[in-house]
Amino acid sequence: MIYQSTFSESEKIEFMSEAMKEAENAAALGEVPIGCVIVRDKTIISRGYNLREATQDATTHAEITAIRSANNQLKSFRLEECALFVTVEPCIMCAGGILLSRIPEVYFGASNNKGGACGSVIDVMNIKEVNHAPYIEGGVLAERSSDLMKAFFKNRRGANKRNYSSEEK
Repeated sequence: MIYQSTFSESEKIEFMSEAMKEAENAAALGEVPIGCVIVRDKTIISRGYNLREATQDATTHAEITAIRSANNQLKSFRLEECALFVTVEPCIMCAGGILLSRIPEVYFGASNNKGGACGSVIDVMNIKEVNHAPYIEGGVLAERSSDLMKAFFKNRRGANKRNYSSEEK
């Protein structure tokens, strides 16, 4: 099946803005600021943000956390009537989770040139041998997402430099 967008531009911005709030929650905890929401019938049914540092679990990316929550809420691994909004292009693991949960629409903000699996580094969403290929749209609030990521890593590098400098004295 070939999917297409079922959201207006204003709805895309609305739901990505909610994903941005989740990214800000992650940043407040010292986590890489990536946030995600899953939408069904134009209503958010689950939210997630990165929790790798807090959980010491490499699989607690924003998308996987939101997918698990939606699976639990719907009592199904199939999220066929849902859309996923995430602030940064999904990695290979998260793309796999999206494919396996059968999400038909994926919207992301900033591209991920170091690990993106929706076209930036690799495109696992369009492998013809895979039985599911969701509609993918990048660039929704991309600048805002990119700015949040850049500020986070700039602050982290600054904190590391300050800590290193204070240790030398």
